[in-house]
Amino acid sequence: MTDAPRTRFLIVFAIWGAGLGAAAQFAKISVIFDQLAQGYGGATAASWLVSVVGIVGLIFGTTAGLLVARLGPRRVLVGGLLLGAVLSAFQAGMPGYGWMLASRVAEGASQLAIVVAGPVLIAEVTLPRHNGFTMSLWASFFGVSFALTAWIAPALVGAYGVSGLFAAHAAYMAVFAALLWPMLPADRPEQRDGPREGLLAQHLATYRSPWVAAPAAGFVFYTLMFVALVTLMPLQVPLALRGWVAEGMPLVAIAVSLTLGVQLLRWIAAVRLVQLGFALAAVSALALWLVWGHGAAMAAMLLALAGSLGLAQGGSFAAIAELNPAPEGRARAAGAIAQLGNLGTATGTPLLTALIAGQGAAGVLAFALPLSLGGLVMHQWMARRRVRSG
Repeated sequence: MTDAPRTRFLIVFAIWGAGLGAAAQFAKISVIFDQLAQGYGGATAASWLVSVVGIVGLIFGTTAGLLVARLGPRRVLVGGLLLGAVLSAFQAGMPGYGWMLASRVAEGASQLAIVVAGPVLIAEVTLPRHNGFTMSLWASFFGVSFALTAWIAPALVGAYGVSGLFAAHAAYMAVFAALLWPMLPADRPEQRDGPREGLLAQHLATYRSPWVAAPAAGFVFYTLMFVALVTLMPLQVPLALRGWVAEGMPLVAIAVSLTLGVQLLRWIAAVRLVQLGFALAAVSALALWLVWGHGAAMAAMLLALAGSLGLAQGGSFAAIAELNPAPEGRARAAGAIAQLGNLGTATGTPLLTALIAGQGAAGVLAFALPLSLGGLVMHQWMARRRVRSG
C-alpha cells in the first residue's frame, strides 16, 4: 500500500493528464482518418496506422509490466511521454508511409509505457480509502481523451492542417513530461540482481497468479464488448437517435464509473463491483433483445448496458491495487490489463459485426450475454484460486 501520509491529488490528476496524451496517440489518427487515407494510399493502409499501436501492447504488455518494476514507474512514464513527443513532432513533417508506420510502431512502445506505469504511480500516491476514485478516474482516460480530441482536432486541423494536430500533441506530451518529472516520487533502487525472465516465462508468471492476473482476466471481457458496442450499436437505432446513443454510451459509462462506482467501492471490494457490472450488463443485454425494434427503448437499454460496463471498467483498475499491495505485482497486473485490453479491443468489433450481419438482434444477445456472464464467472474462479492459494 502507499506510504504517503495523504493522497496527492495534484499528482494523480497530472498522471491522468499523461494518460489523456497516451490515448490521444490513438485518437489523433482516428479523427483525421479520412485525410490520412487520402494521403497514404487508401483506408486499408491508413487502418494500419491505427491498429499497429495496439499490436505492440498486445505482444509486449506483460514485458512492459516487468520493465516498470525493474526500472521504476517514474522513469518509464516520463520516458514514454518524451518518446511520444519526439514521435509526434516527427509525424508533423508528414513523412512517407513506411516512415509513418515505423513511427507508429515506436509510438506503441510510448503508449504502453504510459498506460502501464500510470496506475502503478497513482496507487503509490493514493491512500487506500481514495483508491476507488483515483483508479476509476484513471480508467476514464481513454474515453475522455477521445471525446476531447474529437472536439479540439477539427479547429486545429482547420487552422494549421494535419501537421498542426501532430505538433500540438507533441507539445502536450513534452509539457507533461516536464511537469511530472519533478512531481513524481523517486523510483526505488533498481533490482539488478532480480530474475531475467524470457518472454514466455514472463507471461506464465503473470497469468499463473490469481492476484496479478485477475484484473486483466475480467477486463478482457469488458474490452471485447465495450468498443464493439459503442462502434456498432448506434447504427442499429433509428437515425434520429444515433447521435444521442453514439455520444451517450461512452459518457454514461464514464459518469457511472466516477459516481456510482466510486461510492460502491466504499462498501464492496473492487472485484465484487466488476461482477456487479457484468451481472447488470447481462440483464441489460437481455432487455435490449426484448425491446429490439423499439427505438427509444433500445436507446435506453444501450445506455443502461454502457453504464453497467462502466462499473466493470472502474472496478478492474481499482482491483490492481486492491489485490496487489507490492509495486511489482501492480506493474505486472497493469501490463496484463494493457495486453488483454488490446486483445479485446482488436477482436470484439469484427466478431460483433459478423453476428449482427448473420443474426441481427439474436446475434447481439449471443455476443453480449455470454461475455457478460463470462466476466462474472472468470472473477469467481479467480477468487476461488486465491482462497486455495492462501
